Amino acid sequence: MSAADGAWTQHALLASRRREFLGTSIHALTMAETLAIIEEAIRLRRPLHHVVVNVATIVSMRQSAELHEDIAAADMVNVDGKGVLWGARLCGVELPERVANYDVMLNLFSLCAERGYKPFLLGAEQHVLDAVATRLAKDYPSLVVAGRRNGYFKPDDEAGIVAAINGSGADCLFVAMPTPNKERFLKRYRDELKPSFVTGVGGGFDVYGGKVARAPVLIQEVGLEWVFRLVQEPRRLWRRYYDTNTAYAGLLFRELRNRWARRNVSQ
Repeated sequence: MSAADGAWTQHALLASRRREFLGTSIHALTMAETLAIIEEAIRLRRPLHHVVVNVATIVSMRQSAELHEDIAAADMVNVDGKGVLWGARLCGVELPERVANYDVMLNLFSLCAERGYKPFLLGAEQHVLDAVATRLAKDYPSLVVAGRRNGYFKPDDEAGIVAAINGSGADCLFVAMPTPNKERFLKRYRDELKPSFVTGVGGGFDVYGGKVARAPVLIQEVGLEWVFRLVQEPRRLWRRYYDTNTAYAGLLFRELRNRWARRNVSQ
């Protein structure tokens, strides 16, 4: 298959799987399909900007036109959150499964080690970033990390950081910063960045580096990861989760009501 054929395959699949939910474009993809598209982009050196959305992101996008634009500009949007998966299905938007960005990141670390691709790690605190590098060396001895930089920098530092990423020979870029910082950085520099695949992984480095624990699989499956996180940091997170979940419930209720009204009118 030629590079041109590969690019066409990738583009066609993404175009055919695009769906709309609460004003957000998302892609109905499985984890396997997502990874195949990413691997093809890296192998063929085709630019691919990847983001994920969860309940908090959906709510924030309704409140920030800039964030909405940042996410809408991405090439591939996965659903990372049971709340969005179930809400979309309830509204008749068929999605195959949740594609958690942390799991995408782990799979890509393995792929990079296997295929010789080099990731650049941007974000988190320096001690967390160091812990991530240490664990990567243990988990994937053959993996070559192109470079790393913590996420604490000023706007004036960004040009130098982009230059460092581009000069590192990285094939992919993981940005571990909170929303909207990661989305804004990737949108702003996507045309300048040389790594083929770029994505934001939020708190992924914090989990992989051991700063915070990830919810057990059973808790993930029943959609209660947010409760697990709340128990770990109740003072910092309770208000955020209360406001976000309440706002999302309101959005979902109005969407269901509007769909019901349209269905009755059509009949």
